[in-house]
Amino acid sequence: MKNELIYMDKEELKEREKNLLEMTGVFCSQKLDDEYFRLSEKLIKKMGRKREVPFKRGKLEIWAAAVIYAIGSVNFLFDKSFEPYVTTQEISDYFGTKNSTVSNKARQIREMFNMVVFDDEFATKQMNEINPFNDVVVVDGLIVPLSSIPENLQELVRKERSEGRDIEFTTERE
Repeated sequence: MKNELIYMDKEELKEREKNLLEMTGVFCSQKLDDEYFRLSEKLIKKMGRKREVPFKRGKLEIWAAAVIYAIGSVNFLFDKSFEPYVTTQEISDYFGTKNSTVSNKARQIREMFNMVVFDDEFATKQMNEINPFNDVVVVDGLIVPLSSIPENLQELVRKERSEGRDIEFTTERE
């Protein structure tokens, strides 16, 4: 039955999470890099803290491939002009899964956590560096170049962003 409730105690869930971390860790060490491993670990642990843990049902191979796929899709992993680079098919082949199944599961993960390109939480360092939104700020509801505001306010924006916050400005009106 598809909608059957699956009961797992905390130890069983932690064991599945541990296995998922191992699977993605091995893939990242062989095909990607440590940054992708850390992002995968972060995503898996975040999934494990959800009230309804997504990976408590289904094949762990599909979940592992979908985690890599979800993170890769918001970081241009499938674009040859970026490093590291792998194809979606390589991910599916490695985990012995179907590409369409992995793609659908990755979409669910991205939707679950509102993951998008230039995502603050799941972007690689390279993606953060090339983020075109780094050079703009909102003033009175309009997007303007960061360089167009006073230097002291530019520094404030950079400081806030380095601490994971964003800032916008409203000018005084007489």
